Amino acid sequence: MAAPSSKQAQSKASVSKTSAAKQSISNETKAEAMKVAKATQKPGQTKEQTKLIAQGIEKGIAEYKKLQKGKARERDKARKQEVKAKARETSEQDHSNIEDRASSPYLPWGLLTLSWIGFITYLVLS
Repeated sequence: MAAPSSKQAQSKASVSKTSAAKQSISNETKAEAMKVAKATQKPGQTKEQTKLIAQGIEKGIAEYKKLQKGKARERDKARKQEVKAKARETSEQDHSNIEDRASSPYLPWGLLTLSWIGFITYLVLS
């Protein structure tokens, strides 16, 4: 047996690609496309012409769905980036609050010293 020529291999590859593309279109989409094609059917139009119109509508619906899926993916990415940015802002604010408390360690010690001085003064005077 001889190996298949490159033209035969290419035609088989293109057939498998088109069959994979046809399989990706759902039965609901096909039914909807046929319904629209029949609704817009002109008098005297053959079934073959209606089928071709339905196939064009199917491709249009598939393309529309693909675009909508891409837009949804972009919206999700943008939403995730916003959530990450808000999380970063929140964590930065938390760090700045911690730093503010850490930058004034003299206040608690000063208050403690002042209260002891007041306590000792109270004991001495009473």
